[in-house]
Amino acid sequence: MNKAMKVAAIALASALSMSAVVAPAANAANCTTKTKVVMLGTIKDEIKDQFLGAVEAYNKSQTCYTLESIQGDKKLTFLQNVTPMYAANKAPTIMYTLQEIPNMADKVMDWSGSKLAKLVPTSLLEAGKVGKKQVGVPSTVEAFGLVYNKKVLDKAGVNPKKIKTRNDLEAAFKAVKKSGTGAIHFSALWWSLGAHLHNLYFTNVSSSHEGRLKVLDQMVDGKRDLIGDPIFKDWLATYDLMKKYNNGKPNLTDTEYDRAVADLAKGKAGFWFMGNWSEPSLLTADPKGSYGLMPLPISNKATAYGNDSISVGVPGYFMVDKQQSSAEERAGAVDFLEWLFTTPAGQKYVAGPVSQGGMNFIPAYKGFKVSPSTFMAKEIAGYVNAGKTLEWMNTYFPAGGQELYGASSQKYMTGKINGEQYAAELEAAWKGKKKAWRE
Repeated sequence: MNKAMKVAAIALASALSMSAVVAPAANAANCTTKTKVVMLGTIKDEIKDQFLGAVEAYNKSQTCYTLESIQGDKKLTFLQNVTPMYAANKAPTIMYTLQEIPNMADKVMDWSGSKLAKLVPTSLLEAGKVGKKQVGVPSTVEAFGLVYNKKVLDKAGVNPKKIKTRNDLEAAFKAVKKSGTGAIHFSALWWSLGAHLHNLYFTNVSSSHEGRLKVLDQMVDGKRDLIGDPIFKDWLATYDLMKKYNNGKPNLTDTEYDRAVADLAKGKAGFWFMGNWSEPSLLTADPKGSYGLMPLPISNKATAYGNDSISVGVPGYFMVDKQQSSAEERAGAVDFLEWLFTTPAGQKYVAGPVSQGGMNFIPAYKGFKVSPSTFMAKEIAGYVNAGKTLEWMNTYFPAGGQELYGASSQKYMTGKINGEQYAAELEAAWKGKKKAWRE
């Protein structure tokens, strides 16, 4: 599977500054009967209400289709949810995932040459390809790093643009604490630790795409000694720094995300390791707030690769079942996604502000007449336009990998294992896996 995203930053820059193009109309016409189309999940829990608002608006907009979103078991992986559904001949028509794309390639339709695929920059389609088949189309472009509350940092006299090293970051943590606020809320969420935090190691190991892939090769071959790697040691030192200044005990339950949002929005913490998908929740809790996104430096050398950059990529792709769905169901699935990404009504839900029911997504498609205009979105655009972006190497993690890394990371965060044991568990999780990035 070719998942190269070498020019994702260029594509995102284009998406952020794209001139308006006339959007094609959705396909739905007047029908005598409605076809029910089932989708598994709602993209992300953080914007579930906004997404369901879009579903409701779509259902009211035409007479051909009724889209229904069904919840999977949050304790299970995507494959653990969808596999028994296929076995029971009850597969959802629309599905959404990232790492499991290779596992789904033979079950879903090919988007190659479709209306939506033609509206996406080539680089943003790559992670949704298996061989020559376009297995999925992207939802949005996202970025992650250190989210911060501008009011808190201003009060503490901290300028995020001047944080260039891990020592600088610790000085900022100390200044925020001195001002009477918790320094950082470091979430023990398995998906944040498993995918996003680990990405910062695997993307910082080399300044070249091929160099990073060679490290993945070494992991699979059992030839990468993490605990002896200076970059891993730096990464772990940054992890330890965030643990040290965490404003509370690690929370491993489903309440953690909402708790973190509340802490940052109420000014109980200055920083939070998270991504721009958190901004809608933060602005819902604090509509007048300003929340930025900055790099998480993992080295004390200011010029070290990655210290001044944020991670940018596509979080997931929409797939449409071709094995158990009818032609009408597939047509309805395509119609909904075209409505969402190409019509003015749908675009308002995708990129509109959370205060107006939008998901505040950064568009991955050409022709958007609605674009995010928040403080964080503008900051992300600044990093992208300056070429200060990092590849999402977590895109290459094998299916179920981020769950394993997240579980090990939770054990390290809660003191159940030490650094050497942690490194050993990460090595074991990779060893012998399929090198999908070489196909």
